[in-house]
Amino acid sequence: MQSETTSHQATAPSAENSESLRRVAVASFIGTAIEFYDFYIYGTAAALVLNQAFFPTLAPVNATLASFSTYAVAFAARPLGSVVFGHFGDRVGRKSVLVASLLLMGLSTACVGLLPGYGTLGLWAPLLLILLRFLQGIGLGGEWGGAALLAVEHAPRGRRGLYAAFPQLGPSVGFFAATGVFWLLSEGMSDAAFRSWGWRVPFLLSFLLVGVGLFVRLKISETPVFARVRDAQEAARVPAVEVFRRHPRELLLGAGGMVVAYGLFYTATTYCLSYATGALGVPRTTMLGLSLVACLFLAAGTWLAATRSDGAGRRRLILGGAGLAAVWGAVLFPLLDTRQPVLIALGIGGALFCMGVVYGPMGAYLPELFGTTVRYSGASLAYNLGGVLGGAVAPLVATRLQPAFGSASVGWYVSAMAVVSLVCVLALPETRERELLG
Repeated sequence: MQSETTSHQATAPSAENSESLRRVAVASFIGTAIEFYDFYIYGTAAALVLNQAFFPTLAPVNATLASFSTYAVAFAARPLGSVVFGHFGDRVGRKSVLVASLLLMGLSTACVGLLPGYGTLGLWAPLLLILLRFLQGIGLGGEWGGAALLAVEHAPRGRRGLYAAFPQLGPSVGFFAATGVFWLLSEGMSDAAFRSWGWRVPFLLSFLLVGVGLFVRLKISETPVFARVRDAQEAARVPAVEVFRRHPRELLLGAGGMVVAYGLFYTATTYCLSYATGALGVPRTTMLGLSLVACLFLAAGTWLAATRSDGAGRRRLILGGAGLAAVWGAVLFPLLDTRQPVLIALGIGGALFCMGVVYGPMGAYLPELFGTTVRYSGASLAYNLGGVLGGAVAPLVATRLQPAFGSASVGWYVSAMAVVSLVCVLALPETRERELLG
């Protein structure tokens, strides 16, 4: 499939190239950290306060479901964002599309912080919230693929897993920052003030973060792999159509491989936060603090697996993470139900570590599954279709399963998602030896 080796990939980087690679690593990392911060603050707010701010007339369980449903809207929008941004990313270039996705995501997030609640706007409040969440999803749908390609297509051969680790760390840092801001607000103000206006502060911070992200991203160059395709005028006319025509197997199986990563993350964070503070009565500040600790497990799993995938292989590590997740799903909720902070941190931290082991190598694995002319569209679509099946659905299913069948049923649901991903990745090849230009 890939046959041509470029000197950029085959030789050790010069001092000038090393400096360029450092800039690329920083840009891909900071960009994804900011974008995922924007995405995660919504999830935290959905679990803690949006049900009351925008759905106060509903019964508690229905309000929570409505809040999580607006949360799920962005996942439905993300594949559309992959098609739109992927089209221009494969035809115009990776860099310019990443700037556009950052602007859309950041401004949509900041506007949530300015949106009046149900008490002021009535039905228009949740409708506008859904619109802004949809725009968030469009923006994030174009973000990950471009950031991963930015790192992978600049990296020397044999080090793509290492450089792809940087954008893959973005979600860990974004989640840590999002949770940390909510934790500080919860510690520093009364519950009434937090529910009245304090929850808006993390959203408004996005105005500042967008400026930082733009400053960093405007300094990087186009990837050399795409530059060759552009100069040779070989770009696909409609990349998304080409993905479905030439790579349907890689697309669907890659999406299936991502299901467990999304399912683990959004069950262990968004749903567990809601479940523990609601059904178990664990204080909000305690759960936010424990989530901060658990995030370190996610970063560790992501970095260890991504950097080792250059030697051990992407597929082997992803399979190991999915197998471990299948076991941990049965452990997660028994640990939470103890109400003991140390055991809760262990349960959530273990789940996020499993997620990191799967997620880390995916930064190089998904791009390597697709040819250069459709790589942005293919990798983004696989990544975000997995999000629809794993991330959007998981909190909604968990909210229904737990009252009907007990918390253990949610854990078994997580294990089932892990088995799905395991089977999908087993059907895919190893990719670390593939050339990128082709």
